Amino acid sequence: MIALVQRALQAAFMAVEARFNAFFGDRLNPFYHLGAISFFLFWIVAGSGVYLYAFFGTGVADAYLSVQALTNRQWYAGGVLRSIHRYASDAFVLTMLLHLVRHFAFDRFSGFRAFSWLTGLMLLWLVYVAGVNGYMLPWDRLAQFVIVTSFEWLDWLPGLGGTLIRNVMYPSSINDRFFSLLAFMHIGISLLVLLLMWVHVQRVPKAKTAPPRPIIVGLLLALLVLAMFAPVVSQQGPAALERAVANVDLDWFLLPLLPLIERLPARYVWTLVIGSSVLLAVLPWLRRRPVRAGAGPVHLRIAGSTRKIAVRPGETLLDAGLREGLALPFECRNGGCGVCVCTVLDGRVDHGLYQERVLPAAARNSGRALLCCATPLTDVEIELDDTATLLAPAASGVHSARVEAMEPLAPDVMRLLLATTDGQSVPFKAGQYINILLDDGQRRAFSFANPPQRADVIELHVRRIVGGRFTGHVFDQMKVGDSLRFEGPLGSFTLSESDAPILMVAGATGFAPVKSILEDAFLRGVQRPMWLYWGVRQPADFYLLDIVRDWERQHANFHFSPVVSEPVAADQWAGRIGLVHEAMLTDFPSLAGYELYVCGSVRMVDAAVPEFLAHGLSADACFSDAFVPARAALSGAEHVTRPPAHP
Repeated sequence: MIALVQRALQAAFMAVEARFNAFFGDRLNPFYHLGAISFFLFWIVAGSGVYLYAFFGTGVADAYLSVQALTNRQWYAGGVLRSIHRYASDAFVLTMLLHLVRHFAFDRFSGFRAFSWLTGLMLLWLVYVAGVNGYMLPWDRLAQFVIVTSFEWLDWLPGLGGTLIRNVMYPSSINDRFFSLLAFMHIGISLLVLLLMWVHVQRVPKAKTAPPRPIIVGLLLALLVLAMFAPVVSQQGPAALERAVANVDLDWFLLPLLPLIERLPARYVWTLVIGSSVLLAVLPWLRRRPVRAGAGPVHLRIAGSTRKIAVRPGETLLDAGLREGLALPFECRNGGCGVCVCTVLDGRVDHGLYQERVLPAAARNSGRALLCCATPLTDVEIELDDTATLLAPAASGVHSARVEAMEPLAPDVMRLLLATTDGQSVPFKAGQYINILLDDGQRRAFSFANPPQRADVIELHVRRIVGGRFTGHVFDQMKVGDSLRFEGPLGSFTLSESDAPILMVAGATGFAPVKSILEDAFLRGVQRPMWLYWGVRQPADFYLLDIVRDWERQHANFHFSPVVSEPVAADQWAGRIGLVHEAMLTDFPSLAGYELYVCGSVRMVDAAVPEFLAHGLSADACFSDAFVPARAALSGAEHVTRPPAHP
């Protein structure tokens, strides 16, 4: 029964997350950051709560009036923060519930994870208690309903026998000390929630407690919009204990039990709460996990290292490595981005659940796996694309640079030439990229377009993105002499050392790293046959065509095919028309024995790579570098790149 429910939830999550990946990109998919989002929402609730408490009157006569003053007299601050406090609390509960259900669905709650599961359940109930307690403080008619209903329910417990409800039977029963107690309870429970959140993540290696900055911006904007257009107000005036509450609007995120308490005998609701809590608490021991082959623990070894790492039952390769301090590559930790792809050289793994586009069946059958999803069934040895970096990790340097030159290459493409302010060149490999660092810490990734042999300047090809923060600045405001900072070099989309003929597929400004790789190969005298297929939407999108034509004349081993996908009659385009990867497959229906390098948008790469593999290309001979033009409305980002991967 448990497995059946899990399979249904898995299918639902995978379908929804695929849609979110298509819209937000895998790095900004909120389902991959539920825990971190919950942490962030807690800080919003705590920060807004501190402000509200500073103006809150902890007395019978003062509570309602102080909340009204906050809401109405200083609506621009107290009123907005009251609404944000409420909506962030609701979102906090929602993300916690989704986080819990997702871990149950993907079977990440038993074994060594049982500790986090149990502390998560405790956290959820504490948040509910804090929410109910918080709704008592405004002392309006909703607060009256919450207090009376909650106290009636609690009085069913042995030893209380009606002592709580007697405190709220008459107006004279309530005093200032009672309200002070409620306020201090709210603060104390909130601090306990924070403590338990810290405990909750202690057994999660490299746990993230802050979501990506674009998600933070999106959440803040959403909360602010809700606060402005649906402000939270007190209900039906101040509490009046002499009159029963007939009708109120409930917060169904934080007060879902109150309607049940009102309509059912208290013992039934207590049975439901205790029974469901016990059932959830013992779930880790009810779920039977598959027995691994062999006896005793299994171990993970990285090719190039003699170190063996013990892997706990149900633990992914990524979690095992991070727990032991290895600098493994990862991003989403949920099988959505492909950053953590590896090759299983020896042993067997359970691949787990992941988005199919990240690891096609052909790649999986050839030995590829995702560290964040794969769990070992036997001792395993894996190979990473950059083992040297793993075994001796080094932080990429941060450099200051100035703009040496700016040259429009096409209506929406600008060539930037940068030089470091200290006059030192930055050593890099052809095909790598740098991250431009913005003032608020955000990053914009652009590939080197020059070969390493000409590293006195850094050449970037910047394509204008409508609404893009950095690219808009480049085209509208940047001038020669401006300063900026960048980190790098980064990435491993570089030419391999082999004798295989080379096919290159570039989309739009995906030409930049390809240019770097080709010029480096020409300067080094590489004689391997090379074909470049460059695809754009319209002929005007091609730039530096004269240079490419010169390569074709000067190097007998180089061949070039330009492809336009959406020409119009006025273009008078006489060349090839269609999708660039399909044009290449027309010329090369069998890719066995070739190496293929593809660079462009994620959509292009995701569409092309499975077809390449289906036409005989070996997964080990396919190299990709994909970028996502992010929606400016969400983050203002131009390019969010992911490290190159062998699909």
